[in-house]
This record gives sequence, C-alpha cells and structure tokens, in this order.
Amino acid sequence: MWRITLTFCVLLLKHSATIAAPTTSPQPDVAYTDSNPNNILWTPGSSTFPQPERGRLGASILGPHNVPLDLQNADLLAPPTTDNGDVNNFKWPFSFSHQKLKEGGWSRQQNVNHMPLATDIAGVNMRLEAGAIRELHWHSASEWGYVLKGDMRVSTITPEGQVWVGDLSEGDIWYFPAGNPHSLQAKDTSPDGSEFMLIFDEGTFSEDATFLLTDWLAHVPKSVVAKNFGMEDNLQAFDHIPEHELYIFPSIPPPEDINEDMVIPNNTPYPFTFPFSKVVPDKKQGGTVKVVDTRTFKVSEKISAAEVELEVGGLRELHWHPTQPEWTFFISGQARITLFASQSNAATYDFLPGDIAYIPPSFGHYIENIGNTTLKFIEILKTDLFQDISLAQWLALTPPELVKAHLGFSDETISRLSKTKQTLVK
Repeated sequence: MWRITLTFCVLLLKHSATIAAPTTSPQPDVAYTDSNPNNILWTPGSSTFPQPERGRLGASILGPHNVPLDLQNADLLAPPTTDNGDVNNFKWPFSFSHQKLKEGGWSRQQNVNHMPLATDIAGVNMRLEAGAIRELHWHSASEWGYVLKGDMRVSTITPEGQVWVGDLSEGDIWYFPAGNPHSLQAKDTSPDGSEFMLIFDEGTFSEDATFLLTDWLAHVPKSVVAKNFGMEDNLQAFDHIPEHELYIFPSIPPPEDINEDMVIPNNTPYPFTFPFSKVVPDKKQGGTVKVVDTRTFKVSEKISAAEVELEVGGLRELHWHPTQPEWTFFISGQARITLFASQSNAATYDFLPGDIAYIPPSFGHYIENIGNTTLKFIEILKTDLFQDISLAQWLALTPPELVKAHLGFSDETISRLSKTKQTLVK
C-alpha cells in the first residue's frame, strides 16, 4: 500500500512542477558581455599622446609614429574590445584623393579603386569658381548632386527632347538619369562660386571616363561634323573646337534671370532639381533629419538621401538598411561608427568633415556624435525609397518573452523600448 501512495505522491509532485514551470525558457548557460563601456579614448583635439593601448591590452609604439593621423583615428589605433574579426575598410577621407586641378576649379573622387568595399556607389567632390563651367557631358551612371556652398545653374535634356534649366543654392539637389546630357555652372551670387557633391550609382564610376562634348567632337572628322549640322559648305564654322577636353573652364557667369538662359520654357513632366534646403526637418530627440526620395523628388529613381544634424552626445540609432547600400558624407563635426558584418565581425572607425563612410546592405551600424559641436552628414542610399530598420523598434514590437529569452531583459527594460522609430536619440 505504501508503494502505491509513494507513486501517487511522485506523480503529484511532477504534475505540480509542470504547472509551476516558467512560461519562458531560461537564457542559455553562456558567458555574458562585460560592463566595459568601450568609449573612444581621445579625439583630434585632445592633448593625449596616442598609443595602441586600451586598459591592460596593447603596448606603446617604439618605431615611427604618425601622431596627427593617429589622433584622428583613435578607434583604429586603440579599438574597443567589442571589435572582432575582419571587416574591410569602410572609410575614405577625400583628403587622400588625388586632386584634379583645372583653370576655374578642381575635382577629386572616390570609387571602388580607393575603397574596394564600396561596390555600388561612387562620389566626386567638385569646386567651380564664379562663372566656371563643368563642360557639357553625359555618363553611363546616374548622377545625384548636393550643393555644399554657393549657387549653381544646371541644365539637361531628355531623350524625348524635353528640357530643364534650374537654379540651386546650398543644400539643394539635382538628379540626372544615366545617359542624359547636362551642364553645371557656378553663379556669381557668391564671389567664391560653388562647391558640391556628385553621387553615382556605380562603384566603378570614374570622373575621368565621362563623355565630354569637346573630347568627342575633337575626334570626329571635320567633314562629318559639318555634315551633321547641315553646314558642309562651311568647315570654318568649326575651327574653334578645342583640340583637347575642357573638363572645367572659366566663363561668363549665367544671367541673373534664369529665363534669359532658356531656349524654350522648361517642359519636362517633373523637375530635375529639388529645393531640399527649404524642406522643414523633423525634430527628433537627438537632432533633426529630413529625407528626400521619389515620394518628393519624382525623377530621382536610383538615389535617396537623409540630411542629418545630430546634437552633441546624440546617436543615429542602431539600425540597418534591408537591401540598400549606404554612402555617407560628413560635412561638420566628429563621428564614430561601428559596423557589424555578421559572423562576429565588427570594426569601429572615426570620421571628420570631408570623410566618407560606406555601409553595405544589411550591415548593422550606428553613427555617434563624439565631438563638442553639431554633427552634420548626408546619408545616401542607392534606392528609390529611403528605408531602414530600427533595432529598438524591432525589439519593442517582438513578443516580449522572445526578447527576454535572447537578451535577458527585464520587464522594465522592455517597457522602455520605443514602439515608434526614434532615428536620432540622446
């Protein structure tokens, strides 16, 4: 009889344990990350003498030491302990690009030859003195432009013979589809002319491989040129075609009244310029952001962008872009980015004005303001619609028990996760 009673008790205890078992599986029995904040150890303005040391790790440099460069790259010389594995270089300073000097301005570029990771987007930084012209040309890649300083006038024609002539000021943008011929000219409303960024939707693009008007006609028999324009009996009309390309050259500034520059009124279905400078930015917790894509700038079918101003101590939150590569240009301030490339591979780089960051599709990252002034940058995606996925929003909208099982978050921590995308936090 006692055996029956004992068996019943054991079964009852097992049943009670099943009822009382937690509804969530406990976290796996694994080591947890430590509490080291892994902050940046110095910035370019620090009085620190940079060394490859972090805590008990590393040792001083005994040989040659480029101190100014190491002051700009603290997280390369003394990386956070969270960095791991192998991540290809995702930073390029325009200061490292060869400058192409011309009468009337200059240009410098970045493409896959400079940064092999940047397979889908290339960039050109260009300066034109007042009145100077980037000669009439076209190329096999689409072009998206952003005015950094000054005022400009641009023009283009479509395959259907429709035309657009437009004026732009600092912060405005333009877009020319691949193959559409166009011109760029600095106005004289500013005595210094204009400086701007050009973005191309091919990582292999080279500014030296554009199709230039003067270069083409210099390599076509004069008789063919004359016949093309219906002037076979007047070869002398074409005696002033330059023997070599002009590329950038000084000229008379365009008239103040844009209508005087129009052969016919603008007649494209949509404008090829966009007054991005006049868009009111969205105020976020950590700064401001404004986005442009085909929802507001119809013709820009290959490139979208966000202009971000991040307050001191602010963070462009942890996020990724599902299928879109990102090319970010820093205009002012100091930034820090850690790139997560999956399979435990992560690397942290620091950025200054004039630097470029390239983020492949789906790579997790953030952008942190590590300086003492506002951080301003242009975040450019190769896509028609600007999209990203917020880590915080994803976790906030995921079943809480799943989040607890992965990360061990408490109910209080989960309750503080934002169900709406924050974009910029502080």
